[in-house]
Amino acid sequence: MELLRELNLISIVIRVILAMVIGGIIGTERMVKNQPVGSRTYMVVCLGACLVMLTNQYIFNMFNSGDPTRLGAQVISGIGFLGAGTIMVTGNNKIKGLTTAAGLWSAACIGLAIGIGFYEGAIAVGAAILFIMTVFKDVERKILKKSKVLRLYVSVETNEALNALIEECHSRKIRVDDIQVSKPRQGTKGGIIAFMTLKLDTKQSHTKLIHQLSETEGILYIEELS
Repeated sequence: MELLRELNLISIVIRVILAMVIGGIIGTERMVKNQPVGSRTYMVVCLGACLVMLTNQYIFNMFNSGDPTRLGAQVISGIGFLGAGTIMVTGNNKIKGLTTAAGLWSAACIGLAIGIGFYEGAIAVGAAILFIMTVFKDVERKILKKSKVLRLYVSVETNEALNALIEECHSRKIRVDDIQVSKPRQGTKGGIIAFMTLKLDTKQSHTKLIHQLSETEGILYIEELS
């Protein structure tokens, strides 16, 4: 292992391959989920960060001076602009791309760890990130589906239809904690857009409840906000 932590041809090849593999695996998971950033982008980010630390180590060894962490610090702060480009707000005010942006930042950090020879940390964190993006997402969804708090995006025809929906919630002993009403964005259908936060009396299936509420007269569209 000492040989692999030193800067030589063997360690460079191994670090480059490892950065490609870990970055590619995480990126593939995003690509399967139809996210705008795929495996190639993750691989390039991870490889670029890896090269930064290889260069850091080379400069430190070659000239025996300088801060071996300076370039790495610039990567951690500079990768933000790339991640910001993946974040978007949809027509119903859903924020998408946060996980992808965080994944890009993490891929850069993994690349830095690989580039300096911290293989154990890079592999462990890479595996943990993949677990969070795949297995834990299903667990999180199941927890939210049984939560007593329900956030809804609702499109209704008139104010009367919105009032009818509120009355329907009250009849089911559902408390309306917050409601924000706005006009629909240009190009979208519906007379009135409302964002509602409901507090349920007991834990119940959100999908079933939303289906029941959608049957209220005048409701054009209703969806749970994640």
